[in-house]
Amino acid sequence: MDWDFTENIAFKALYNAFKDSDESSALEFLSSDGASYYLELTQDAAGEGIDLGDNETMEELQDEIIIYLENN
Repeated sequence: MDWDFTENIAFKALYNAFKDSDESSALEFLSSDGASYYLELTQDAAGEGIDLGDNETMEELQDEIIIYLENN
């Protein structure tokens, strides 16, 4: 993926909220308390020209976000 989501303000808010939560699973967090942050991040991605209508691209972005949240 050509977009560095870690520099995005919505991602930074998502990251901070995840770290402040008691949740250990990034996927669980994204589907509950983090859903609004994730939605904003995906909207920003679309604004950056990322084609999230393509399932493979959407899955790649989600996987990268989950990996980053759980490993940093």
